[in-house]
Amino acid sequence: MTELTWWRRAIFYQVYPRSFQDSDGDGVGDLEGIRRRLGHLAGLGVDAVWISPIFPSPMADFGYDVSDYCGIHPLFGDLAAFDRLVAEAHAHGLKIVLDFVPNHSSDAHPWFAESRASRTSAKRDWYIWRDPAPDGGPPNNWMSNFGGPAWTFDPATGQYYYHAFLTEQPDLNWRNPAVREAMNEVLRFWMRRGVDGFRVDVIWHLIKDETFRDDPLNPDWRPGDPDVASVIQTRSTDQPGVHDVIAELRATLDDFGDRVLIGEIYLPIDRLVAYYGKELDGAHLPFNFHLILADWNARGLARLIDQYEAALPKGGWPNWVLGNHDKSRVATRIGAAQARVAAMLLLTLRGTPTIYYGDEIGLEDVPVPHDLAHDPWEKNEPGLGRDPERTPMQWDGSPNAGFTSGRPWLPVASDFATRNVAALDSDPRSILTLYRRLIALRRDPILQAGAYIPFEATGDVLAYERRLDGRRWLVALNLGGQDQALALPDDAGSDATILLSTGLDRHGPATRELRLRPSEGLIVRLVDD
Repeated sequence: MTELTWWRRAIFYQVYPRSFQDSDGDGVGDLEGIRRRLGHLAGLGVDAVWISPIFPSPMADFGYDVSDYCGIHPLFGDLAAFDRLVAEAHAHGLKIVLDFVPNHSSDAHPWFAESRASRTSAKRDWYIWRDPAPDGGPPNNWMSNFGGPAWTFDPATGQYYYHAFLTEQPDLNWRNPAVREAMNEVLRFWMRRGVDGFRVDVIWHLIKDETFRDDPLNPDWRPGDPDVASVIQTRSTDQPGVHDVIAELRATLDDFGDRVLIGEIYLPIDRLVAYYGKELDGAHLPFNFHLILADWNARGLARLIDQYEAALPKGGWPNWVLGNHDKSRVATRIGAAQARVAAMLLLTLRGTPTIYYGDEIGLEDVPVPHDLAHDPWEKNEPGLGRDPERTPMQWDGSPNAGFTSGRPWLPVASDFATRNVAALDSDPRSILTLYRRLIALRRDPILQAGAYIPFEATGDVLAYERRLDGRRWLVALNLGGQDQALALPDDAGSDATILLSTGLDRHGPATRELRLRPSEGLIVRLVDD
């Protein structure tokens, strides 16, 4: 078997730094807090830590509005603290992946200050400026992802600037070669400090329609739906030229050797896979969020997996994600029992998995009243906020779940006294123990590199095989609330063995007809030549 590159073998783990561990009592997580918790990540068995933005920022969108791409926000520490974190992570065998936010900066960035100073500014074309429409309004109908028009008028210069998100997040002009080179230099800066790769924020937004045509109207939009859903973003995003830009970013990473480029992309599968690049010179891993977005039923998921596998370009490596800082937590979406089944799915599918912090202890969304909301999206469009899935990690049963000695920036869950790392660590059947067992099993080459083979099943059962060099494992997942049966294939070995149950309460010889309890998943070794 050919040795896989590290990011193909790896399990990624997303840390939302504000909520992972506070080391100084200000109620907000920081780099020193992450460093102190590296033992948990190494013990869990993950391989790479993706850290959401830590750069200087006014925090209009909690770090996704960057005012200095080559610094650390004092809230999180400083460059010395970052260097210590990288060195210690590497000593634990962990890679560090940074969130890179190149589509837009903060309006407090010196680049934008210079750009808006006058129409003749040397950096005017670093951002997207347009004259008003004939009626004096916005240049076109593009909508902000956080509500309202995506254009803000600048009275001093008499033009509008474009912002796909908040007014405080002006979009950079990636058609400008100077912008591209400046951003590639940012990547070089961090790789020289030992960073192993980047997750690129909203990578499909980087290039816009060259003539700024209107987005088509969405005939299915109704009042009360998000403003951005009133248009179909086929001209404000996902333009052909974006792939040349991504190839440049990829080439910069390739200059530094074994680094990984991950792209955040919310697109249908047929458009998503284009981000691997025509010659596989795009993102190594265009993030596949379809498990987050899909209805949780066996037949639909089976079709989704088959569709994705079939769409991958030759040589393209798959990846799967169950949760992130922008979407409701998996345990809330599908329930605590099915969250265990989802963990087995994530860690046995072909390709690179990403775990969201807290999913390993079954964290659920924590209600945050509108009047206490921090998320700007919630403030602009009530009910769409992302605070509930960003609450502090629960480490132990002490006050504030061991996250901080101060007042946490968001509330901890009411069940923190029992749902925490320390409590679940000592429970041999906890979801934390399940994650550790699954991650340990994933070290077997059959799960890292084996083929994915659909297995015929009916009803609420999703089943598939992983095969490698004559070896065969079956994964059988009951996505329903009733007992299910699944016959083993006729050519299964006489010593077929249950390797793991999501209940962590049975293993050993498998009967010819598997019995799956409600919300149970099994990994069965069929043939082990």
